[in-house]
Amino acid sequence: MRTTERTGQERARQIAAAADRYRATSDERTAAERQMDAGVPFPDSRQALAARATRLLDRHAVPAAMAVEAVRAEPLTAPDAYERILGVSKELQAWSFLPRGARAARTVARISVRENGRELPLGTGFLVSPSLLMTNHHVLADADAARQCFVEFDAQVTVDNTPQPATRLELAPDAFFVADEHLDFALVLVAPDPGGRPPGETFGWNRLSAQPGKLVIGEPVNVIGHPMGRLKEIAVRDNMLQVRLDDFLHYKTDTEPGNSGSPVFNDQWEVVALHHSGVPRTDDQGRVLRGDGQVWQPGDGDDAIDWVSNEGVRVSSILRHLAQLPPDARSGPLADMGTESGLGPGLTESAAPAPTPATAVPPPAARTAVTHTGLRARDGAFGGERHLVFLHGRSQEGKDPENLRREWTGGLNQGLVRAGLPPVDPADAWFPYYGDRLVQALPAHEAVPRVTEATILSPAEAVAPSSPTARAVYEEMIGEAADRWNVPRERLPDAERLTLGDIVGGLHRQLGWLAARSDLDARTIALILHDVAAYLDDGHVRDAVLDAVLETLPEDGEVVLVSHSLGTVVGMDLTTRLSPALRTIHLTTAGSPLGLDSVYKRLLIGGPKRPDVVTDWLNAWNPSDAVAIGCPLADEWAGTVTDVAVINARDRAHNIAEYLSHPEVAGEIGTRLGLG
Repeated sequence: MRTTERTGQERARQIAAAADRYRATSDERTAAERQMDAGVPFPDSRQALAARATRLLDRHAVPAAMAVEAVRAEPLTAPDAYERILGVSKELQAWSFLPRGARAARTVARISVRENGRELPLGTGFLVSPSLLMTNHHVLADADAARQCFVEFDAQVTVDNTPQPATRLELAPDAFFVADEHLDFALVLVAPDPGGRPPGETFGWNRLSAQPGKLVIGEPVNVIGHPMGRLKEIAVRDNMLQVRLDDFLHYKTDTEPGNSGSPVFNDQWEVVALHHSGVPRTDDQGRVLRGDGQVWQPGDGDDAIDWVSNEGVRVSSILRHLAQLPPDARSGPLADMGTESGLGPGLTESAAPAPTPATAVPPPAARTAVTHTGLRARDGAFGGERHLVFLHGRSQEGKDPENLRREWTGGLNQGLVRAGLPPVDPADAWFPYYGDRLVQALPAHEAVPRVTEATILSPAEAVAPSSPTARAVYEEMIGEAADRWNVPRERLPDAERLTLGDIVGGLHRQLGWLAARSDLDARTIALILHDVAAYLDDGHVRDAVLDAVLETLPEDGEVVLVSHSLGTVVGMDLTTRLSPALRTIHLTTAGSPLGLDSVYKRLLIGGPKRPDVVTDWLNAWNPSDAVAIGCPLADEWAGTVTDVAVINARDRAHNIAEYLSHPEVAGEIGTRLGLG
């Protein structure tokens, strides 16, 4: 039997089963509709409302100030308070709603089959790990079917409504494939790209969660897919969850048959279900009806069916099924699906990730056995008058500068090719290196996180500088960054009302707020701000870093300086110590903390003013990068700064190669180098 025929038959069975479940829940759905008509916005159980409100608050998906205002005006019962918070979440979406949606959309691919010399679309799939694609069982019933198929990422139109070149990848079911007919899901490994990278590194992936509180009845959902095999489309928010079953969700949204295998998202772009079937209107005998009320016949086509709802498989049910697989089946690619999936090493479906145990501090001599130096560009690069200089950030100690230079160049070349410009050779870039020098300059107790024997410190405390002055800078940066992301400052006084005060507090709560609002974990943010604070506070550290950079820097001509993270701070100080023969700096900063007052007031240039030697400045920032929380910079810095917001992959929010891979960033660098 051909794959397309089998898919059609399997899909017909799923439609019939969905229609049966829809009829069986008629009373429940009618009761919910009556409550909504009576003004109850979320006719769900108290437990479901509490879990949803808690998840929104814990993840800071609701602006804290608005949550406080929503519940403080009058005494409220707990369910009423939950509904107020859910109402804020439903009615108000932050600016990041759209770019986060665009980022989620990159994880979605069209699945097609090779059959009788033709390529035919079958459905949709989406990445749930760096290498695993999820779709429906009725789309990929077994490994044999998957061997005949391929996937296309970025099969969509551009912002100018012109088709975008898609990236085609093969499936690798012999490496991993698992499916279940009842839950109508399949998981298959996607082969790496020609460069050996798993697709998740390029397109990002969705972290599935087995935890409750992702959606309640009455909330909208968003579906992204390839209806009828067309280019990628999205159904956004004009819909709602109607009924929640043990394993399925019923929701209204404008989807079509080709959307089989699409992810169903909540407004925070968390996957709540795997879309698998439309629900048709049926008569008393269970026969499918057309839009005109007549009994539907197979020859009428899907467009003639009177679709009344849609059904998706609950993600939590799929994860429970996967958690029951034998241990050897869970030790492979499933272990890469993230901690909230409950499928990581040593986790069960209900287990919460345990705190990372403290480790002993290595002796200072073991931290840096070899001191690396920077790399010069080869003679004559870019005509000998222009120089490309990469200035790295923190946490590069002990690394090979040549590998780092190749990583930066690889990211830049991706962006240059997308911008229609020729790539550059890594050997043509200068790469000053201060990673080892920074660690050597820090006191031994500052170079690594602190631990205690009896307790495991929060990330904020574990990496906080011991020097009182450096700690003051560190706390100031965290506090300012948290304020810019509206960390709540008030506690509700009435114990009978919903208390928000428990989610705020000291330093670790501010850092937790930043982590929850961004795509960086708390420890990563703390470590970056720790080193920025140490650099800004300690003149010995600052001099050691600047001296290391100046050892590998061109002495004349024009410099196209590309800096990242702590390197953007170092680069701004560097402008005060350059050779007079360096006429011009074309500056690009990425993932920069230069927008924080606590940072720029401590720079050697004396504040937020563009140095004279910098003739033009492009600042790239990712709204989900907590280190760049002070961006955009144009409002703070005197002189011209061109800010460009980009959306990085979820697990690479602060990654420099990810920043440079965007054509709007790389294209500007390439133009300054004379490549265009």
